[in-house]
Parts: sequence; structure tokens; C-alpha cells
Amino acid sequence: MSPSPDLSIIIVNWNVRDLLRACLLSIEQGRGALDVEVIVVDSASGDGSAAMVSADFPWVTLIACHENVGFPRGNNLGIAKANGRYILLLNPDTAVLDQALSTMWTYLQNHADVGIVGAQLLNGDGSVQSSRRRFPTLATAFFESTWLEPLAPERLLTRYYARDLPDDESVDVDWVTGACMMAPKAVVETVGGLDEAYFMYSEELDWCRRIKDAGWRIVYLPAAQIVHYVGKSSEQAVTARHINFQRAKLRYFRKYHSRLAANLLRLFLLFSYAWQLVLEGVKGVLGHKRPLRRQRVSAYWAVLRSGLRPAGY
Repeated sequence: MSPSPDLSIIIVNWNVRDLLRACLLSIEQGRGALDVEVIVVDSASGDGSAAMVSADFPWVTLIACHENVGFPRGNNLGIAKANGRYILLLNPDTAVLDQALSTMWTYLQNHADVGIVGAQLLNGDGSVQSSRRRFPTLATAFFESTWLEPLAPERLLTRYYARDLPDDESVDVDWVTGACMMAPKAVVETVGGLDEAYFMYSEELDWCRRIKDAGWRIVYLPAAQIVHYVGKSSEQAVTARHINFQRAKLRYFRKYHSRLAANLLRLFLLFSYAWQLVLEGVKGVLGHKRPLRRQRVSAYWAVLRSGLRPAGY
């Protein structure tokens, strides 16, 4: 029997062929002495991503799906195929820098109490991207990523986004964003994969919470750096992004807080979208950027029609 690879890297891809190619090339250059297997799960991309992987990267294991399976299920398909002693969930719109893979892998080797380590994410211009968080409170949910965010008490968002923690030091956090998360396979086998009731968004928050509740630490590790070109898949479907984001938020609060909390939040979100729809409609009637206003009205109306009822609600 051949020994298990040091690391299995799982990449769920949807219609970002060129970024995926660059990501795979960066892994080739950055894996160093690690024995790495790479598994690409393609969610029925229409841009030739799967064919590109097969033709240009024969060393990559390709799982070509016939539908868009979403981020959690896609990663779970990859995890089921993974043979590595450690597992890295990596977005296709990323690029591995220097020795990031071995730095994260070595850190986990030396810290058996750590369940997930997240790299420092960088924007394309080299600036540090916000990627570590504390668990959200219900108050956070009413402000974060809503029209009320500019009015939020500074301490509320400082706490949630962990802005009080240094960017350049390793620190314990509640969760890290899902563009780059490495975990021991033993941890994954203990707590299970990602919750597939989330289609996109909040699944990494949920996963980190389960891992932390099981007794492991979550660590932000800036010594490992990854470039992340944010949202290149989700920006292709703006309306779906609104719906998936808010449904995921509601599922999390229903699961970890209460049905009452989720119901109050859902009513607030629906009211918020209704208010924004009216506002954008008035601006369109007054002739201000009419194509943009029509696009937003259409998106907000679709959100209202969806009812924002998440799976398992």
C-alpha cells in the first residue's frame, strides 16, 4: 500500500477557468517537498474549465459534476476522495505564494490542538484582506452586510471583524474565511464535512464553529500568504448571491441561536430589501442611472419573491 500524501488540496470551481489555471500553476510552484494531491471539483462550468484541467494538468484528480453543486457539497465530494493526512480547502481564485503550503502544514504538525489554520489573504494589490472573524451575535447580523452597516456601533464591527487583532501575528480566532483553510484529516473525520444545507456563504463559519465546539483551536497564520481575487465566481450571479448570502445567515442563526432569532432577522431582511427596492425605483423614475436601478430593482424583487427561507428552516 502506498503511503498517504502529505496534503490533499480540494478546489471547487465554477466558471473561472483562467483563474483556476493560475491557481494550479501556483500550487505546482509552491508545493516544495510536500507530497501533494490536488482534487478539482468542477460544478458544471460552461467555460471549458473541466477540459482545461484534463488537458493541461493530468496530475490533478478531476470530479466533473453535471450541475452546480455549491461550495459545501463540492468540497465534501473532494474530501470523500482525499487521501492526504491534511486537507486544504482552497478557492480557485487564489494564488499560493512562496512556502505557504508547507508553512501551514508544518504549523499543524507542531500544534496538535489546532483544528483549522487559515493563511493571511492578500488582495491583488498586495494589501491585507480581512479574513478572520469572531462569531457573529444577533446584533451583528442586523448590521453586517445590510444597509444599516454604516450606522453600526464601531465596537460591534471591530469585534466581529477582529480589527483589534494584529494582521502580522498568529492569533486564535473563532473562524476564518473559506478561501484557504487547512485541517488535519483526523479532525474532519471527527466532526464531519461541511453542512450541505448551505449552498454558498457561512459554511466555513458553521464548520469552524463545529470544530471549535469539539475542542480544537482555530488559528490565523500570517506567515503563510495567499492572494485571493475576491468573489470571481459569485459576481457572475448577483441575484443568487443576495439570496444565498442571506439564506445562509438565517440558517446559521436558526441552527446556533433560535427559531425566534432567525424569524426576527428574516423579517428585518425582507423589510430592508423592500425598502431598497422602493428607493431604487424612485431613483430610476427620476432618471438617475436607470440601467443600474432596473438591475437592482429586479434583483431585490427576486429576493423578496424567494422569501429567504433557507434549507431546514
